[in-house]
Amino acid sequence: MAIRRILIANRGEIALRVIRTCKALGIETVLAASEADLDSLPARMASRTVCIGPGHPSMSYLKVETIVQAALGVKAGAIHPGYGFLSERPALARVCEQEGVIFIGPTAAQIEAVGDKLRARAEAEAAGVPTAPGGAVDTINEAMVLGREIGPPLLIKAVGGGGGRGMKRVDRLEDLPAAMELAAAEAGAAFGDTRVYLERFVTHGRHVEVQILGDGRGRVVHLGERDCSVQRRYQKLIEETPAPGLSSEFRRRIHHAAVHLAERLSYRSAGTVEFLVDMDRSAFYFLEVNARIQVEHPVTESVTGVDIVAEQIAIAQGDGLPLQQKDIQPEGHAIECRINAEDPARDFHPTPGTVRGAEWPSGEGVRVDTHIISGARIPPFYDSLMAKIIVHGSDRAVALERMRGALAATRIEGVSSNLAFHRTVLADPEFQGGGVDTSYLPRFLEKRRILQEARAHG
Repeated sequence: MAIRRILIANRGEIALRVIRTCKALGIETVLAASEADLDSLPARMASRTVCIGPGHPSMSYLKVETIVQAALGVKAGAIHPGYGFLSERPALARVCEQEGVIFIGPTAAQIEAVGDKLRARAEAEAAGVPTAPGGAVDTINEAMVLGREIGPPLLIKAVGGGGGRGMKRVDRLEDLPAAMELAAAEAGAAFGDTRVYLERFVTHGRHVEVQILGDGRGRVVHLGERDCSVQRRYQKLIEETPAPGLSSEFRRRIHHAAVHLAERLSYRSAGTVEFLVDMDRSAFYFLEVNARIQVEHPVTESVTGVDIVAEQIAIAQGDGLPLQQKDIQPEGHAIECRINAEDPARDFHPTPGTVRGAEWPSGEGVRVDTHIISGARIPPFYDSLMAKIIVHGSDRAVALERMRGALAATRIEGVSSNLAFHRTVLADPEFQGGGVDTSYLPRFLEKRRILQEARAHG
């Protein structure tokens, strides 16, 4: 059944991104917007906008019943959740299933299966996908026994969530009990689930993820991998594809692992299987499955020519997966920089406010996904992402040069941003060399701080 009208249960650049594809497909869009977003660019570009409540997400974008009732009220055949907010909440998918509204994403059961990190780890093990040494621990005693078996350094992780919350590194076994209690408390506050588990901490690791598409009937294809190792406090800042420095055999194995796991789940829609690449052991371990479209999906679209949102819609309306693996032939290299309203000089503190002026780059191989124009307001309630600048070139060197040019052509006035910070990172020889690990950015920031202090003291 062809979808004629979609309710977009999100905001910002991802809402505008979905609107763009829907327009190309001839599908009407209804934006579900909070009071803070009623005058946003996505609200102006959608076919229609409905207000779903006050600015705070808990009173608007996170209200399942409100979102579904809005879809029913405007006779939308489907809901696209974007990323964040309710995109990985099985409750929204389940209510959609009950009310006869198409959820553009995985089934509620699939979201539940991968949302519980221990359950997802068990599914990965059952599919023969490598996992880091570790496992569930219900008591301090169990943690100490497993900790001795694995050996420090260790990583405590929350079962019910991600984003670094409830995650603690432990370098000495005697510190494990206190760290366990702190991690459990953080996990309970963030996810309402105090369960944690233990894994070996990979000292030199890269964050590499594989983009998949599944038709829900057991057929899955991958669209290559992305390297997302440039992170600050587990939040990604720069992503690229292909991941630099991996052998073709290593790539083949990591792609196969992602597809095999998704096939086991009969996964439906777009998703990402995330891995930690252990550089010391030339191995990779399963991290998690993100059961939604990712912020960084444009780099994959740039090298493959595949519109991932269009594929999500086609799968959701029952068209299946027309793509075969042999049809996907990535070309060149793509890089994405996330431009955030935050002040790097003040520990990246968010800087909401009004954008007095905004100029975004253009030209060959340059794409900008943004909802920010001159006069746009950045409310204090949401993520600070203003734009994603994406470049594509014939190889990594060309892509880096295009990104440097794109960043130089960008102007943002009225709020502080991390624009200059991105320029500094791209000029760093270690980043230019490619293949940095997840400890790169903390080391870069520390080196930068020491240099700044040295200059300040003459």
